[in-house]
Amino acid sequence: MRELTSPSAVREIIRAHGFKVRKALGQNFLLDANIIEKIVQAAELSREDLVFEIGPGLGTLTRRLARSAGQVIAVELDTNLLPILAETLADFPNTRVVHGDALQADFDKLAGEYAGGIFGQPGRGYKLVANLPYYITTPLLMHLLTGGFNLQCLVVMMQKEVADRLLAPPGGKDYGSLSVAVQYYTVPEVVARVPKTVFFPAPEVDSAVVRLTRRAVPPVQVTSEALFFKVVRAAFGQRRKTLLNSLTGSGLAARENWLQVLAAAGIDPARRGETLTMQEFAALANAFQQHLGA
Repeated sequence: MRELTSPSAVREIIRAHGFKVRKALGQNFLLDANIIEKIVQAAELSREDLVFEIGPGLGTLTRRLARSAGQVIAVELDTNLLPILAETLADFPNTRVVHGDALQADFDKLAGEYAGGIFGQPGRGYKLVANLPYYITTPLLMHLLTGGFNLQCLVVMMQKEVADRLLAPPGGKDYGSLSVAVQYYTVPEVVARVPKTVFFPAPEVDSAVVRLTRRAVPPVQVTSEALFFKVVRAAFGQRRKTLLNSLTGSGLAARENWLQVLAAAGIDPARRGETLTMQEFAALANAFQQHLGA
């Protein structure tokens, strides 16, 4: 069948299936073949790779992934897209479409259930490549990074503003708890900036393709990851307040306890949370663990 990289081709297939685009599900279909190629190249795929795709839409990116990867498992929430995907992916036997919610998905389990041959072996790593539905970008990234899955890398399209947050350094307006979490688990890099004009229908914001390469070892050592991220979220809880006030307001510990912990970590309580480096957050969390035993 013809490639779905023009508005006319997209209109033709959705009209044939009586499909109506649902903005509530972030359905903006990527049309630009050059951007699709950049996404696939960034994933460095081979026939040895199992690839997950979230929100395959009409199957445009899925078809290109199937030409390079060994196997592709696409997770789609909208049942109305399943007949379209059955048509557009009919010529690609190495693709499987799974109806489900990616926010609830156990990707290791899906790999075991739907991937054939060597691709379904327990403990085998895989990649994720997707034009993410924008309304779930942040919670989905956290689910993927903290779920303990065997993900080797992610190459994902997202809102430009979210991409800026992922790569933000300490002290900037975009730096926050998401920045710390993503940089703790991965090495993020922007692969391409993408204008809103290459989608149908066009979203309201520009986008970016980001590659997230999983770290073998985190850049800092913490005694408890759960506590580390609690402290990070607490520090960013009230951005315009001092670090001491933000931490106290979190309810994790009393003000006098935080003064003790900050002193032990060598951090000025008058600073603001957004100025702390990841190393300082680690020192703060480890001091909290040592002095308060939480």
